[in-house]
Amino acid sequence: MHIHFLGTAAFEGIPSLFCECRTCAQARERGGRNIRSRTSVLIDGELKVDFPPDTFYHSLQYGITLNAIKDLLITHAHSDHLYAEDMVIRAAGYAQYGGQPIHVYAHDLPIRLSTHALIGEKHDYRFHRVLPFEPMQTQTATIVPLLAAHDPQETCLLYLIEKDGKTVLYGNDSGWFPEQTWRYLNDVKLDAAILECTVGRSSHRSSHMNIDAVLETKAWMTEHTVLKPNAPVIVTHFSHNAHLLHEELVEIFQPNGIQVAYDGLIVTI
Repeated sequence: MHIHFLGTAAFEGIPSLFCECRTCAQARERGGRNIRSRTSVLIDGELKVDFPPDTFYHSLQYGITLNAIKDLLITHAHSDHLYAEDMVIRAAGYAQYGGQPIHVYAHDLPIRLSTHALIGEKHDYRFHRVLPFEPMQTQTATIVPLLAAHDPQETCLLYLIEKDGKTVLYGNDSGWFPEQTWRYLNDVKLDAAILECTVGRSSHRSSHMNIDAVLETKAWMTEHTVLKPNAPVIVTHFSHNAHLLHEELVEIFQPNGIQVAYDGLIVTI
């Protein structure tokens, strides 16, 4: 399984459009892995998680053929994870292609926003409503949506993705997981865990994870043998407001056996 990190930033991106903080200024100066677009991953070129406003940029930056995507999983409806207006670009009259339908898996609100954006358009998306803790077979994988602790106004999801004998936890956006999610994970064996660290050293951990929550999550997974031997733990979804450059994140997480994702990183498990 090849996991391609297309973007690794939170809502504002790094550097943020209008920000003049030290982190954004240094990211502009240093470039490289300090430049972060909005978070998404692509698995084996055919399963994508989330559809951020940087999807156009990602397709150019990495030479991605978006019509090769068979399944699209949406975690929640915030605009850095679902920019539904861009889904219209695949509708008739905007694009010419001979590809297959893209199957979209999400809870109520992302489906409602997507279908609303597509009203009056001829398209070949296929929408599937998922329910927390109920496995679903997609075209490319078996997925299990898990509850996230993120926005109380909607059902936000994490995903267990089982594909070609490998199981990955896609774990953002979320603060400290709800108890039902911990209970479910207790019986899972992971080949990789993708977590988030939006808020850095902040004490906040209710809707996003901080550094301590990431470290505690890995410790819990190790103690409960949820992580298979040598299974990587990878952290992503960083905010410029955490005021941590890539190099500083590596200094924090590398000694704890956690890999810091950057835009373009490919992890093979």
